[in-house]
Amino acid sequence: MFASACDLAGQFTFPLIISLRFFDGTTRCSLGSFIRINKEGWVITVAHVFELLLEQKIHNAELRQYNEERSKIEADPNLDAKQKRKRVNRLHKNNAWITVSSVWWGGDGVASSNLTVFPELDLAIAKLSPSDANTFPVFKNPVGIRPGTSLCKLGFPFYEIKATFNEGSGKFVLPPETFPIPRFPIEGIFTRNILCGRTNDKKYDIKFIETSSPGLRGQSGGPVFDIGGNVWGIQSQTRHFPLGFSPRVKKNGREVEENQFLNAGWAVHPDVILSVYVILESNLK
Repeated sequence: MFASACDLAGQFTFPLIISLRFFDGTTRCSLGSFIRINKEGWVITVAHVFELLLEQKIHNAELRQYNEERSKIEADPNLDAKQKRKRVNRLHKNNAWITVSSVWWGGDGVASSNLTVFPELDLAIAKLSPSDANTFPVFKNPVGIRPGTSLCKLGFPFYEIKATFNEGSGKFVLPPETFPIPRFPIEGIFTRNILCGRTNDKKYDIKFIETSSPGLRGQSGGPVFDIGGNVWGIQSQTRHFPLGFSPRVKKNGREVEENQFLNAGWAVHPDVILSVYVILESNLK
């Protein structure tokens, strides 16, 4: 049913890789999705993929303080090497401090500008350069959308990426076997609109569409679309609804209660995407 629609959506859906290096020298990558929406290079994804980058700003302040205190100790002529080492070791440090980060927008040499994050809406918009895509989504007119309509999500779940960090160049290195990153679709039906009030500044309604299947890690920021390839939203989160019954089963010789849930996906509503994009683009002209 969705084969042709997946082919179409695959032409405007790309992987988003965020690589992090921590204070203890370890690295970690997260994988999400984004959509190119026009020839000018504008793209959309979800805000929560950038949470750790926002946290890095806090880490930067703590790191500056640590480095300043360390420099004072090491420059103190009244301390010998052993005393300096002891005092440095007593300084507060956090191995989870993010020291270096990088965002890979679907290809090498692709740079982003005007990245704007709307945490309340779980929406982020940026402009990429160069912009070489030539197929873009058509967003579903939200008027008259019908519960029960078959929808599909597309993204890059069930895939692990391991980057290394080159101290000499100061850059992350992705192993060649990382690519190509396989796409993975999952189907469901549109169940209802989710209305969550307005943003604190009263500019936008907070709205989602709900589907009967969960969104998968790696699909965040990817499209939710119908059999015609029309985009109904971008995958944001999965909600777990208790079903109200808890059968008892035996595990390792013990009887335990198993809580049952329905895992439903929430996607940023097309109304929200279009209203944010129109206002943002007009402000940047």
